Parts: sequence; structure tokens; C-alpha cells
Amino acid sequence: MEKLQEKIKQAASFIREKGVGEIEIGLILGSGLGELGDEVENAIQIPYETIPNFPTSTVEGHAGQLVYGTLGGKKVLAMQGRFHYYEGYSLEMVTFPVRVMKALGIHSVIVTNAAGGLNLDFTPGELMLITDQINFTGVNPLIGPNDNEMGVRFTDMSQAYDKEYQEIVRNVAKEMNLDLKEGVYMGFTGPTYETPAEIKMARVIGADAVGMSTVPEVIVARHSGLRVIGVSCITNLAAGMQASLNHAEVVETTERVKESFKTLVKNILASI
Repeated sequence: MEKLQEKIKQAASFIREKGVGEIEIGLILGSGLGELGDEVENAIQIPYETIPNFPTSTVEGHAGQLVYGTLGGKKVLAMQGRFHYYEGYSLEMVTFPVRVMKALGIHSVIVTNAAGGLNLDFTPGELMLITDQINFTGVNPLIGPNDNEMGVRFTDMSQAYDKEYQEIVRNVAKEMNLDLKEGVYMGFTGPTYETPAEIKMARVIGADAVGMSTVPEVIVARHSGLRVIGVSCITNLAAGMQASLNHAEVVETTERVKESFKTLVKNILASI
């Protein structure tokens, strides 16, 4: 565990040397949603491959850099592209940026993703406020020795997504006249899309959307004492609900709804 602490310190120190100062909020931008990072004012961009101990993103639609600056009147550090368990990274590496952002001083994180919709009331292109999550990956990033300086051994997940923040997001969406959906996000490992039978099971146990990210990062964020907001872009209907599934459709749908997504996140930042 000391080794992880040292890796975090090295990465945080390098990022500070690049001119990154005070940070309030971290942003994790999922597939096709990274363009929000281009709107950061007075931006400092740091490619992942230059940061000590950082993994690199291999997924189409992920730019692969940190962006520091002002957005919505807040000092933010945005991840343009995230890391996934299915890329072959350990969960320690997948969640490493969250640990680094905590070390740099953030108090909250906004996590976004592209997700498949299970709820029959959802339509591709809609945005969903994540109210809770189901970890169906079969793994947990906190397995192993616990460092009490980073967080408690048994992390309370009863408010994985901050209730007060959820109310703020609802009010922001209302002011925008945005039909913001709400629901439970269920995390699978990927990289295969889920089978129709798995989707049927997910719906039965209470999921409204499914995806291959977010869950590990939120677990580590809560372990670190960070407050979390989650927003999914419903890019497609899940397996068995439409003819076929492909990543190109995910990117195309996020492209179509990016303006409302960007406006929502900027307005959230201005309100928290």
C-alpha cells in the first residue's frame, strides 16, 4: 500500500509542476463525452502518457489527457477519456486517477458515461441522473490491504451518489426544461455487450442502464470521502431491445446530444 501512496504522490507532484493549482471538482468524461474538456477556460492539457504511473486510454472516443482550468465558474480537472477493466488494467490502475485527484485537493467528482438503456421509458439520446449503482463486475477495487489514510476498511455505499447534489441536478435540469431521466446504473466488465438474458436479469434486479465503467471509480471516490454526481448518456437500447449493438452508434448518439450534455454539466458546476 505504501507503494500505491508513492505512485499517487509522484503523479500528483508532476501534475502540479505542469501548472495545476487549486482544484475543486474532478470530471471523468466517458465515451463521446470528452468534448466538454475543450470548453475549459485557460486550459492546461496534460497527456496521460506523460504522467508518472498513469495508464493510457485505448478506446475510440477517448482523447487521453487531463485538462485543468475553469468551467462553470469552478476550478476543475477533467479526464478526457477513462480506463476500463476490460482493457487489461487492474482496478487499482482503473481508479488511480481518482486517487490522484483526491491528492490534488478535489472535494467532489462528476462521473459521466455512455450507457445502454433498460428502462422502457428511456429513449436513445436522453440523459440519466444516476441515483444508485449495482456492481456486477465480480470484482471490487478495495479488495486487498486497506490503507486507513486513504479510507476506511468497510466503505459505506448507502449514498454512493450524493443526495444533496442529486436535488441540485434536478433543479438545474428543470430550469433548462430538460427531460432528465433518473435510474440505477449497473456495471458489467465488458468488453462484450450484455446478452438479452443478462439484460432481462438486470431489469429484474432493478437496473435502468448498463455499462462497462463508473462503478469502480465511484467505489474509490466514496472510499476517499469524495461526493459524487453521476450522469449517463443513454446511447442505445440494451441487448434484446434493438437489432444489434456497436460502439459506432454509441459515439454517434453522444455526438448528437453533446450540447445538452455540456450545458447540463456546466450548469451543475455553477450550482454546486
